[in-house]
Amino acid sequence: MNEKTPGETPGVELTPAAAALIRRLRADHGPLMFHQSGGCRDGSAPMCFPDGEFRTGGSDVLLRSLEVEGVAEPVPFRMSVSRYEVWSRTRLIVDVVAGRGSGFSPEAPEGVRFLIRSRPAGN
Repeated sequence: MNEKTPGETPGVELTPAAAALIRRLRADHGPLMFHQSGGCRDGSAPMCFPDGEFRTGGSDVLLRSLEVEGVAEPVPFRMSVSRYEVWSRTRLIVDVVAGRGSGFSPEAPEGVRFLIRSRPAGN
């Protein structure tokens, strides 16, 4: 898997609502990970999985591991290389909104889904 160094990657941050949801999901499901694919519909949303339940490989980039207060281990945030090429100069903000997300994501039964908001890097 590709790993980018700071300065080469878009920033990734969490809103307070996203951090709170990650804490709840971590308590129920154990260590977590995110993957932002290059697909459409649910595939273009950041998908959360119990760590290791989504296979990543050479076509994925580890942007960073998110530190979440109250969570013992960092939460890796990966995306496809093709999506990285599009978003490489973008600050990504992981947020939570009401609505149904991917059926495979552990937040789906809670009636919410993770969402990416973005702005140009450096802003």
